[in-house]
Amino acid sequence: MITDLNRRDFLVSTLVCGAGLAWPRGVWADGENAAQLVEGKDPGLIVHNAKTIEMETPLALLRNHRLTPKKILFVRNNQELPGARTTQPAKDADWRIELMGLVEYPRTIDLARLRAMEQNEVEMVLQCSGNGRKQFSRAAKVKGAPWEQGAVGNVRFRGVPLAKLLDELKLELSPDAQLLTAEGKDGPAKPEDADFEHSLPLGDVRRRSLIALEMNGEPIPAVHGGPARLVTPGYYGTMQVKWLTRLRFESRETFNHHQRRRYRTPHEPIAPGSDFTYDFDNSDANWRMRIKSIIFSPLDGETLAAGKVAVRGVAFNDGGAKIDEVEISIDDGQTWQRAKLDLPRSPYAWYHWSANIPLSKGPGRIMARATDALGRTQPLDGAIGWNPAGYGWNGVQTVEVKVT
Repeated sequence: MITDLNRRDFLVSTLVCGAGLAWPRGVWADGENAAQLVEGKDPGLIVHNAKTIEMETPLALLRNHRLTPKKILFVRNNQELPGARTTQPAKDADWRIELMGLVEYPRTIDLARLRAMEQNEVEMVLQCSGNGRKQFSRAAKVKGAPWEQGAVGNVRFRGVPLAKLLDELKLELSPDAQLLTAEGKDGPAKPEDADFEHSLPLGDVRRRSLIALEMNGEPIPAVHGGPARLVTPGYYGTMQVKWLTRLRFESRETFNHHQRRRYRTPHEPIAPGSDFTYDFDNSDANWRMRIKSIIFSPLDGETLAAGKVAVRGVAFNDGGAKIDEVEISIDDGQTWQRAKLDLPRSPYAWYHWSANIPLSKGPGRIMARATDALGRTQPLDGAIGWNPAGYGWNGVQTVEVKVT
């Protein structure tokens, strides 16, 4: 049963997070924990970067909620916005969003007008494109924070559909407009660095995107991009641009460093450890999420009693096709047992699954893989997708347990 985290769960998860390290896992090397770095965050979160803020949710915390509370939701910021290290709402008295580029008449809209418009709500998986990066490092070292599986959450955003906003403003787009580039109010740490922005395909944006104003029934927390965030269900978190202030309608992807050289994966597999220089013609932007499953229970390293063991977790994809099945294997993928799958209310939310499997005494390995209606599934060897930045891991997840 999924319940709100209670005191006992917190103590257990804190002990799990602290296992095997010189300081508790949720604590940064200089002694600061997540709650000290960001007001309102759980101190048990794993801190990977205390400067721009990168913090991960241990699965022991994540599995207790169908909707991930702001207190434990992971954070991955590329840049800083002064005053945004809090889960409280952002100050927004004079917040405005510009719509410009390949439009006949550019517009500027404030939050008061946005709030007065018709709102839609969507439950969706929010996932960093580097989630699972640590798994790639088993094949060859990759750059970036060593995310395990907790740079993900399931949240409910509410806001104005972009298509309705365009209609409301009577914004006429040029036929050449094929991409939407989003910018936020945050800025680079150094003046010579590229400011963070991303481009998304206009077709998907018009069908899916919201200018989100709420998360889980309240104003979006400042640390999570409030007061306004571009949200596109089914896309990786890097494309859900925070602190939204400008939307540019353009004919091609922005030439910005973060779009051209960073958040991409190679078109074709490359050997682990290879050098690779990203560009538009040899790689894909981190747009639609790859299909994936995560085992919530048991956790890696747990000791279990022999016999029937309850295994549960979640699965998700880009929302483009229904997930048909999740399968469990205890013999390294030679045979598979189908799990019970619960359909979510939204195609973009995570699917909960569960299975009872027999385990004998000794070391055990439990694997889980998801498959959707388009036949997309998880590779047994996730390293086939290796890339120097460690993006897009979706290999079959394996947990190792001790059975007594």
